[in-house]
Amino acid sequence: MYYFRLMTDAPKTVFESPLAKVRSAIASACAEAKRDPASVTLVAVSKTFDTDAIEPVLIEGQRVFGENRVQEARAKWPTLRARYPNVELHLIGPLQSNKAKEAVQFFDAIHAVDRPSVCAALAKEIHKQARAPLLFVEINTGAEPQKAGVLPEAADAFLKTCRETYGLAIGGLMCIPPLNEAPAPHFALTAKIAARNGLSQLSMGMTADFPIAIRFGATHVRVGTAIFGARPG
Repeated sequence: MYYFRLMTDAPKTVFESPLAKVRSAIASACAEAKRDPASVTLVAVSKTFDTDAIEPVLIEGQRVFGENRVQEARAKWPTLRARYPNVELHLIGPLQSNKAKEAVQFFDAIHAVDRPSVCAALAKEIHKQARAPLLFVEINTGAEPQKAGVLPEAADAFLKTCRETYGLAIGGLMCIPPLNEAPAPHFALTAKIAARNGLSQLSMGMTADFPIAIRFGATHVRVGTAIFGARPG
């Protein structure tokens, strides 16, 4: 009887899901930065994962998801959206001009506006469809030749062109720091460019560095691996 009492009185281990852990980390980072956790949108990056992997995260209450490719998103999200109609989809990968029609039609936010041809295609479709997804201009803060994005020194002029030439309502900036460099200076630079251009939205931070991004003002963090695990294949 004594043994039984000890066993039943022992503290129970409470399971915390990967999504719950990420949400807790966001809340902690916001507390340290003296920010309201509601000011940070978690974009669960579901690229390459199938519906069987995504649905448990939907059941847990997550409603904002990020996809890299228009075609992949169109193949798997219609059935999920039919069951979860309040899902918000973000295109976080590069956008080709010839996919602008589908992107405007299907996504609620586009994170990688980076060249005039994309601006022109988006402007045409936004006007035609009377639908206006949240737009982010991608800044290539590390000037990496293999990456898309506008160079920091060209950002002000590009933003002016987006607004005045194409009539685009740019909501914010996005960046992906170089893999082998400290992310903080890149987040700080992106935030500085946003501030001087009157932009309040910052898509910054992924699994490895989103708490740092929150410290520098990120409003959207794009987290995949910490929620879904290693990518298939």
